[in-house]
Amino acid sequence: MAHPREIYDLLLDKTRSPEIIQEILIGLTWTLARVGDSFGLAMSPHSQTRTLPWSGTLIGKTLAEFTPWIRSWNSHEAVVAMAAINAKINQNNAELLAQSIVLDAPKFANLAVFEHFLPHLLGKKVVIVGRYPNLEKYAEKFDFHVLERHPMGDDLPDPACEYLLPEAEWVFLTASSIPNKTFPRLVELSQNAHIVLLGPTAPWLTELADFGIEFLAAVDIATPDKLRQTVAEGGGVRIFENGARYHIFDLKQGELITLKQSIAEVAQRRQYLKDKIETWSQSPKGRCPYLTELDGVDKELSELDSRYKRLWDARHGRPALQSS
Repeated sequence: MAHPREIYDLLLDKTRSPEIIQEILIGLTWTLARVGDSFGLAMSPHSQTRTLPWSGTLIGKTLAEFTPWIRSWNSHEAVVAMAAINAKINQNNAELLAQSIVLDAPKFANLAVFEHFLPHLLGKKVVIVGRYPNLEKYAEKFDFHVLERHPMGDDLPDPACEYLLPEAEWVFLTASSIPNKTFPRLVELSQNAHIVLLGPTAPWLTELADFGIEFLAAVDIATPDKLRQTVAEGGGVRIFENGARYHIFDLKQGELITLKQSIAEVAQRRQYLKDKIETWSQSPKGRCPYLTELDGVDKELSELDSRYKRLWDARHGRPALQSS
């Protein structure tokens, strides 16, 4: 498994591009970025500031010079970089969206993810990283603890993660943990649990499975104009009524599909080499030039097959995606 700190390398590798930033909009709750015709979101920093030193200078910068801010310890810089990264990644998420499940919005649309997983949470040890509005509606349905950087009510502060996450069976991890740099440690602590990475800040990347994320609950921006207006006017959960829709993608299932495709491709290459060897054997001259390559292909195929079987076994009996 990849080290969780490598998430930042992954994000930068996916967004090294000369494309230009067309818009950055920092709302009270959400920050929005536009690259070409694609939009991306990230949760705005909780800490407020009267001024930002780089205001008026971001439009026209390229992604390649802008997105390294994701490593910044300045919360506003990291968040606007995350929004821009999501805008770029969203240009290529059509295939994942097609394989994902769109969640019908319940009365509280921002809780659609919890509504979807509710049958699997009964009697389980559940930890939710990040306070979601109206979460208290589930207090009598399943037991959970909320970890929050700015705790209110029964919320627990950050240090409680060291005690709760290793024993959790389900962890719902806010994707805001990526720009605020808590993602690596929280993921390390949660490896015994089913991990759901969720929120409009979540990037549409299958590679998140390499870090132990099992389910990705990210958003599709269906109506950008409505969404932009809602963000600009200080909207919070209202974005789910005005353009943002939750989707769930089973990353492990996606990994199985990718491995199956890789196995098919390598098997095809193996057959090609066997045909070459058969042709060579009809008039052999010296050592067959294809044997070494075939040996390498056989090893690769064996490794892929073993990975597929291990992943299949790990997935067996785990909760399957179902339409709500």
